[in-house]
Amino acid sequence: MILVGLRGVGKTVLLNRINQLADDENFLSEFVEAHEGKTLPELLIPFLRSSLYKLSTTENAKEMARKGLRALKGFVNSIKFSVNQIEIGLSIEPEIGTADSGDLEADLPELFLIIGKAAKAANKSIIILIDELQYLSADEFSALIMSIHKVNQNNLPILLIGAGLPQILGLAGNSKSYAERLFRFPEIGALTDEDAIKAIRNPAASEGVTFDDEAVSEILRLTQKYPYFLQQWAYESWNIASGTNIEKADVVNATDLAVAELDQSFFKVRFDRCTPSEKRYMRALADFGEGAHRSGDIAEKLGVKSQSVAPTRSALIKKGMIYSPSHGDTAFTVPMFHDYMIRVMPSID
Repeated sequence: MILVGLRGVGKTVLLNRINQLADDENFLSEFVEAHEGKTLPELLIPFLRSSLYKLSTTENAKEMARKGLRALKGFVNSIKFSVNQIEIGLSIEPEIGTADSGDLEADLPELFLIIGKAAKAANKSIIILIDELQYLSADEFSALIMSIHKVNQNNLPILLIGAGLPQILGLAGNSKSYAERLFRFPEIGALTDEDAIKAIRNPAASEGVTFDDEAVSEILRLTQKYPYFLQQWAYESWNIASGTNIEKADVVNATDLAVAELDQSFFKVRFDRCTPSEKRYMRALADFGEGAHRSGDIAEKLGVKSQSVAPTRSALIKKGMIYSPSHGDTAFTVPMFHDYMIRVMPSID
């Protein structure tokens, strides 16, 4: 089981893994993206339904898969939102007394257990890939961990690969003490020099275009090897260059264009999701520059006590704007956001 602490590359990692599994008939896999508008059951139910129908076509798994479909019907009937929000299309009667208590932490593990048994009987594996895990509520995170723990105890073929911002490690640990034993927590951030250079040069080479060493070094410096920024700088540099060899001067000349594009798309989308008080908090953090800074220092910059801005800080962490690399520290989740905050808000007030 894997939970990945990411800084902005989660979807790419997970989608690449799905593509590798898509042609393997031994796997049933699905990618879902958590967000503030949907609950965990809403995200999972369509995939669980389709998986159970597929498993029911295998003779050895037919009975357990049908039991799973009945349990799923009871699960849907018991959870606290309108069934119209989920087009489940199950005409069978529910399995009374199974996964239908209305308590997500009790019902989801029971449902996973039945589905895992059906998958095992069909000699197939189920893989669930969830991006943006930090958007799950505490109860949802706990229910998901308990479900994976249950199937792990019973040696059943269900695998969870999740991605989210670095705070998911703390969220998982706070939710269940055994999470650290149950999952691996690799951290994926900036690319290595080697991979970043390949990301710049290889696509260009296929089109007969080259980046000289100084141009590559300048892109690495400016982007801090952050994958999306590498793409943006290479794209703008390629467009501005007059020939097929891109030089450092082209990268320098393209920088204003790259920054303007990031400001209007990548950064602005995040900024616009925040309240005025959240924007002030981020602006105060920006004054300290790149990296992690003490939460108390940020509060002092705002002229308030740490306790009074704790809800604002928590809200920003939930939205994925900032994270806590260590206790009491705060940092932006993406590079260069502090520069953007200074550009868009010249002063805190």
